[in-house]
Amino acid sequence: MKKIILLFTIYNSLFTMLYAGLTDFKTIEAAQKAYESKAYTKSAALYNSLEKETAQKSYDVGNAYYKSKNYDAAIKAYKEAEGVDKAMRLHNIGNAYFQKKDLDSAIKSYKESLKIREDAETRFNLNLAQKMKKEKEKKKKQQKKDQKQKQKKSDQQKKNDQKKKSDQQKKNNQQKKDDQKKDQKQNKKKSDQEKKNNQQKNKKNDQQKRDQKKKGQEKKKDDQKKGDQQKKDQKKKGDQSKKEQEKDKKEGEKKESDSQKEKKSKDKKGDKASGISKEQKKISKKEKLKQQELKRLLKKMKQKGTPTMMYQMGSDRKTKRSGGANPW
Repeated sequence: MKKIILLFTIYNSLFTMLYAGLTDFKTIEAAQKAYESKAYTKSAALYNSLEKETAQKSYDVGNAYYKSKNYDAAIKAYKEAEGVDKAMRLHNIGNAYFQKKDLDSAIKSYKESLKIREDAETRFNLNLAQKMKKEKEKKKKQQKKDQKQKQKKSDQQKKNDQKKKSDQQKKNNQQKKDDQKKDQKQNKKKSDQEKKNNQQKNKKNDQQKRDQKKKGQEKKKDDQKKGDQQKKDQKKKGDQSKKEQEKDKKEGEKKESDSQKEKKSKDKKGDKASGISKEQKKISKKEKLKQQELKRLLKKMKQKGTPTMMYQMGSDRKTKRSGGANPW
């Protein structure tokens, strides 16, 4: 930005001195020296200490205040300096407003000054103030746009955050539902598996019971069959033994009958040949008793199921004795 053209100043000591008393001469000179040495605040204080109020005094005070950057006091002093060139005063007032960045007031003062008198420096300052105003408005507009954009972005971000939060909430809720559904499915699967295992276990127990029952029935049937077979075998054995006993009995009876017949035949033959002595009859009687005893024993043995071999052995012994008993 181009530096603004400084305010108009008047250093006309003779003009000032015309309105000053003799006692104020030194004060005015000191104020001018302070101004020249850039002690603007001191210069303004010295001018204000003058007792007589004049337009030139107010104008010089305004210049001192302007230089000390007390722009509000400078504007007030310039406005009070009526009698000093108005165009020049308005130019300086515009500069004070410009320094305060009150561009609208500065432009207004510059325009009023130019209405009174055209001046290149005042025109330059007006153009500069107008340009700065446009830039300021443009910047302000841009700032407003940026602020609006920033607000829009913030609102969008807020909206996005809310949407993101909402989506995340939905996702979490969905995840929770899915987890619950998964847990229910797993629990159902576990329950079904336990039910299936229990069914298989019950089925296995039932099968074991059926197998045990079947095994018991088969064992019972086998035992019954075995018992029937044993009975049958015992019966068959008993029948066989009975048949053998009957056969042995018949053979014994036959042998006994044959023995008695032989004995009778021998006794009969002996009687006919030479006669029987008393002693021989006695022996024959004993032999008969033996035969009876043997017959009784044989009968008893048959009742007890004793093998018939004993009878045969006894029969052989009897035959030998009988053979030995005969005298011939």
